[in-house]
This record gives sequence, C-alpha cells and structure tokens, in this order.
Amino acid sequence: MQVTKVARILVAKPTGGEGEQRSGAIMALLDGGTLRRQKSWFKAEPPAIVVATVESMCLMLERHRFSLGTLRVMVVDEVDFIFNSSKQVSSLRKILTSYSSCNKRQTVFASASIPQHNRFLNEAVQQKWTKRDVIHIHVNAVEPMPSRLYHRFVVCDTERKLQTLLSLIQSDAPESGIIFVGEQSEKSKKTGNDPSTSLVIDFLKTSYHGSLNILLLEDDMNFNSRAASLLEVKKGGGYLLVATDVAARGVDFPEMTHIYNFDPPKTATDYLHRAGRTCRKPFSDVNCSVTSIIISEERFVLQRYENELRFVCEELIP
Repeated sequence: MQVTKVARILVAKPTGGEGEQRSGAIMALLDGGTLRRQKSWFKAEPPAIVVATVESMCLMLERHRFSLGTLRVMVVDEVDFIFNSSKQVSSLRKILTSYSSCNKRQTVFASASIPQHNRFLNEAVQQKWTKRDVIHIHVNAVEPMPSRLYHRFVVCDTERKLQTLLSLIQSDAPESGIIFVGEQSEKSKKTGNDPSTSLVIDFLKTSYHGSLNILLLEDDMNFNSRAASLLEVKKGGGYLLVATDVAARGVDFPEMTHIYNFDPPKTATDYLHRAGRTCRKPFSDVNCSVTSIIISEERFVLQRYENELRFVCEELIP
C-alpha cells in the first residue's frame, strides 16, 4: 500500500508536455485479499501498474486471473531477501521465467544489500531472469549509512536487558523508536515459551510511563493486525514499535529517530536494514541512533559488523 500510494502520486504528475498526465490505473494485490473482487477490478479497469507481493502475484497467475503477456517492466525489490527465502524463491522463479520472458521486458532487481553482486548478475543471466546486457548500478558506495546516524552499544547481563532498554528509552527520550527482537525459534515454540516480542511488550506496558504508544509488528500477525499497527504509526504522534525483522525492510518511518537492537541482528546485512529504518526524514538535520544491547560474548559480532559496514560503535556505560 505504501508503494502504491507513492506510485499514484508519481503518475498524477504531469510528464512535461503541455501539462499532459500519464494514464493508467494502479492496483495493489493484497495478501489475503478476495480473489473474486480482484478479478472484477482487473476486468473493470485493467491496471497499467500492479504492486504485489510474490505470493499474491503468483496466486493470481496460477489461477489465470491475468497474464504477463504485455509486461514491459518488472521491478523486484528486496531481491536478496526473496532469493534467500525458501518460501518465496520458487514463486519468484516462476514469475521471472514461466509467466513472462526476460527478452520482452526490462527487469530491475533492487536492494540496499546484494552480497557478491557479480556472482548474482552472472546467475541472473544464466537463469534467464534478465537480458544479457545487465548493468550494475551501485548508489552511494562510499557511505553505506548517513553521517548523522550514531551507533552505540551497551553490555549487560541477560537478566538486565529489559531494565537496560527501559533506562535507554528514558534517557534518550526518542520522538519514535523501533525495538528489534529476534524471531522465536521452532524449539522455543514447541516448549511453550513466550516470544521475545511478548516479553518486551508486557514489560514496557507495565514499566514504561512515558507518552509514547507501545505497538507490535511481527511475522506471525495476520494482515489485519499488521495493518492496524501500521495505521497507528501513520496517525502521527510518538510510538515505540516492538518488532521482528519483518519491519527491517521496505517500511518507511520518516519520524523514526531511535533504533534499539534488543536482540542482535544475525548478519551485517540485517544490521544495515534495521539501521535503515531511521534517518529517513527528507532535509532533516536531526541526529538519530542505533543502540545494541548485548552480552559480553556478542561484542566480537558487533565488531565484525563495524568492519564490514565501515562504522564506529561507541560504548555506553550503564
């Protein structure tokens, strides 16, 4: 919906010739949307642009709701994440090769992080995901993250992490913040343990007495629950969003000033995308921060991220 909204704004702008506007409807395929309703929309006004998740697009194609025979441009965002997802990669391969031909379209693969991009480009050509004349465009290679983004860490015992988080929030007084926690493992689910998201949410609701709203965004939430949380964010006002890495990519939070890694990211790429949720407000000179709450054994992991992403992390003494 976020991408669809921006696309509609861009389409509404004049193209430059006597105020002439671009034509064509823009349609969003929502996960969990009604297939019958979406099919009727397609018939009533065939869209010029479709914005969709991989799953929703593949489902519509499999059920012959529409075809990609006249497709001219395909953009795949967060492509590294999709190709690393066992749930999505097979569907994406079908869309790229079975339902359309790379020779009849322009293909754009986009991400803030494509590790081993030369290898990826060669594979894209070999697998016929793209035409042979591939161009690699690297934006802002010198500075992976903004200079006004500060990186900090606090070392504490596991039992003190919640209290340390609360102390940081109280001293930082963020306009808004995201608290990233790790996803619950299958083993933890089977043993009946509460997920980290629940532990953090419950703690903040009882111990935090500030003005920020406490919100939740995690993988296991259904579409309506996710939409409700994001609607609260869009209303404005300060908030603390407790989230898994589902919030680390693609979602635009212009007012976000502070990121807290309650659980450390698994990779440098994950750190980059979490950090990328802040410093997004255009023309702002407000300093923002990413703070990682770690145990002593995790310090070497953070140092590895510093070396790979070329940033310096300052230690805070609790």
